[in-house]
Amino acid sequence: MRRFLFSQTSCSLLRRQRRPKDIPHRWFLSSASFSTAEYDDGDAFQSSPSKVKIFDRHLKRTQRDRAAWLLRPNDSFVHAVAENLVDRLEDCKKTFPTALCLGGSLQAVRQMLRGRGAIQKFIMMDTSYDMLKLCKSSQLDSGNENIETSYVVGDEEFLPIKESSVDLVISCLGLHWTNDLPGAMIQCKLALKPDGLFLAAILGGETLKELRIACTVAQMEREGGIRPRVSPLAQACDLFTCFLSFQLLTWDAGNLLTRAGFALPGVDVDEYVVRYKSALDLIEHLRAMGETNALLQRTNILKRETALATAAIYDSMFAAEDGTIPATFQVIYMTGWREHPSQQKSKRRGSATISFKDIQKQFGNGS
Repeated sequence: MRRFLFSQTSCSLLRRQRRPKDIPHRWFLSSASFSTAEYDDGDAFQSSPSKVKIFDRHLKRTQRDRAAWLLRPNDSFVHAVAENLVDRLEDCKKTFPTALCLGGSLQAVRQMLRGRGAIQKFIMMDTSYDMLKLCKSSQLDSGNENIETSYVVGDEEFLPIKESSVDLVISCLGLHWTNDLPGAMIQCKLALKPDGLFLAAILGGETLKELRIACTVAQMEREGGIRPRVSPLAQACDLFTCFLSFQLLTWDAGNLLTRAGFALPGVDVDEYVVRYKSALDLIEHLRAMGETNALLQRTNILKRETALATAAIYDSMFAAEDGTIPATFQVIYMTGWREHPSQQKSKRRGSATISFKDIQKQFGNGS
């Protein structure tokens, strides 16, 4: 696990702003969308919505609309995550003519492509029309003028993309807001062509641990109890076991890639520490990213004295000598492929012809 340190006041990625002009584009919509809420095998899908409702998707769309107006063009954290995710395309020898980018950091992903993957057609999908409008208006700044770009207003839980129609699916900091995360990933797999690649980055369970502690202490002191203020997130150690539960407003994803049917699954974790001048700067950054609380069972009003106590406790417990406060973001990167005969496969159980004991006797030191 790697740790990265950013300062929101000094560290940023600078890009020269250019005047946008009209670029040919089209809207890509399929005839139907589907959901996989009750989906257990890899060959069929259901149309029923997810039974487990953790997040308010309508509120999240509103937050994404607001983020489109507050988005920071040179967000060092978001650009670093997008860079690390897209950089995995450099490890692939094959090309991906058609790519689908789902929600989250759409603009950062497009800026970080820089010819990677030999993408010819790029489909950008988000629940927020305002976010897509922003991406369209800033298309020239991405440096990918030769890529045919389409814009789709759609929901990751009901993916409006035809089966076996894209070569690459990318999701950067977006899928952790879905109520049916396994189902959303199954839909991504079905949208991929054989030997297609799935890349995703989601926030892990250690994200904003400092804010969680400060909120808990402040609410215990001021209100005599605690309420959910920070949304539940996935644990890195459970991403291979695909299990989704809802208990005391917590959820756990296990075997996610395996249940979704991806071949050659891979998971790795990076931890970023971003420093802010105050807790208010942290909240403003979360709003600009569209990462504020969207729990269904949330309290709509945060008492002023509780908010001030949270900021004071945050500062007293975690502030550095220079007066800045840290915020930890744990990012879980996932990689998976749709099945194809050319891919490596494990041998059948019991087909080995050499015993490990014999290997140890031949090459071991007897210990």
